[in-house]
Parts: sequence; structure tokens; C-alpha cells
Amino acid sequence: MTAVSKTQPILLILVFTVVCVVTALAIVYTKHESRKVFVELEQLAKERDELNIEWGQLQIEQSTWATHGRIEQVATEDLELIRPPASEIYVIEDK
Repeated sequence: MTAVSKTQPILLILVFTVVCVVTALAIVYTKHESRKVFVELEQLAKERDELNIEWGQLQIEQSTWATHGRIEQVATEDLELIRPPASEIYVIEDK
């Protein structure tokens, strides 16, 4: 046997070993990145849920502030507006 034929299997084993190690490292890196992205996704989903709750609360608050009773209360108490007598109210109808 020549020296070239003896080193060929060793070289082939070395190449396969390097390929296996690189592949294993790539799998570990990919798994790690996948977990990081999943954690970020969960945090964003939690933030979305919190924002949806806050949005619902703001809609309820807006509807509370916009009720006719609240508007009338602010007009009379804060702005000191009064309702005019019926004789001073004119209804304008569109033709």
C-alpha cells in the first residue's frame, strides 16, 4: 500500500468529523435563536393583551365622559351655562 492510500481514509474521517461538528454547532445555534424569538413573541403577545385591555378601559372612560348627563353637568357647573327659556328657543327647519 502506498502512503497516499493510507492517508485517504484518515483524511475522509477528518472531513466527516469537521462536517459533523459544524452541523451540530449550527443546530445548537438555530435552536438558541428559535428560543430567543419565541420568548420575544410571548412578550409581544403579553404586551398586545395589555394594550387591548387598556384600549377597552379607555373606550369605557370615553363613553362615560361623553354621556349627556356629564356634558350637561360640565356646562352648568364649570362653564356656568344656563338653559334659555322656551320663548328664546327657535327651531329652524330645512326646506
